[in-house]
Amino acid sequence: MNNHVALITGSTDGIGKQTAIDLATQGFQVIIHGRSKEKCEGALEEIHHQTGSNLLSYVYADLSSLSQVNKLAEKILNNYSQLDVLINNAGVYMKERILTEDGYETTFAVNHLAHFLLTNNLLELLKKSDDGRIINVSSIAHQNAHLDWNNLNGEKSFSPYGAYSLSKLANVLFSNELANRLKGTKVKSYSLHPGVITTKLLRAGFNMSGASVKKGAETSVYLASSKEAAKLSGEYFIDCKIAKPHPITHDKETLKKFWKISEETVSSHSIFIKKSE
Repeated sequence: MNNHVALITGSTDGIGKQTAIDLATQGFQVIIHGRSKEKCEGALEEIHHQTGSNLLSYVYADLSSLSQVNKLAEKILNNYSQLDVLINNAGVYMKERILTEDGYETTFAVNHLAHFLLTNNLLELLKKSDDGRIINVSSIAHQNAHLDWNNLNGEKSFSPYGAYSLSKLANVLFSNELANRLKGTKVKSYSLHPGVITTKLLRAGFNMSGASVKKGAETSVYLASSKEAAKLSGEYFIDCKIAKPHPITHDKETLKKFWKISEETVSSHSIFIKKSE
């Protein structure tokens, strides 16, 4: 997989950073993403020290801001002629309902809307790859989600776990519909549960610890690099194996409706961008 370029959101710590380390070790050119320049520089230095790779760069943006997501996409389109792998890894767990500058509940905005927008903005670049892959890091928590079309923004009711599980269901719904839309192209779409891994999110959200980040990165790395995975677009994975997601994630009408709502939500801010030829 050498000479392949991978962008990993939320890769300055936790599973994302470990994924960056593992892909850099395999010879990938890795684009690190974090919320600030300082965090990105620190992560880049650490990843370089661990891997010896000189094929590292970074972009920074706050994913709770759709305008910053837009600028992030512009940076990629303006500075990179190639993108083979996009790993939508960044995630938050909010203990209270806080709205973003765009008026969206932060968990849903960061975990789903930001990645929906970023992916769509980078899709044409990914389509230029002979082996494009989009990897959406979900969670087994998606199995417990309650999909209320009138409460996606947490206006009627809000609980931290409810919002988190909904955002993780959104990841699988998005991934599956994306796979449907990409049939006939060279780009694949996958979703996964990384395991219950000791990360800042797990400690802050659930006050517990789990397996190592090395274990947590394994499935993302597998989907980014294995030849076998190239034939498995539209699947959900646990421990590098196909698993069964929530049944609703295979309902065609639900997939189409959720995509349309996501698209309308994001495009209402007039921030879809196209690369000028």
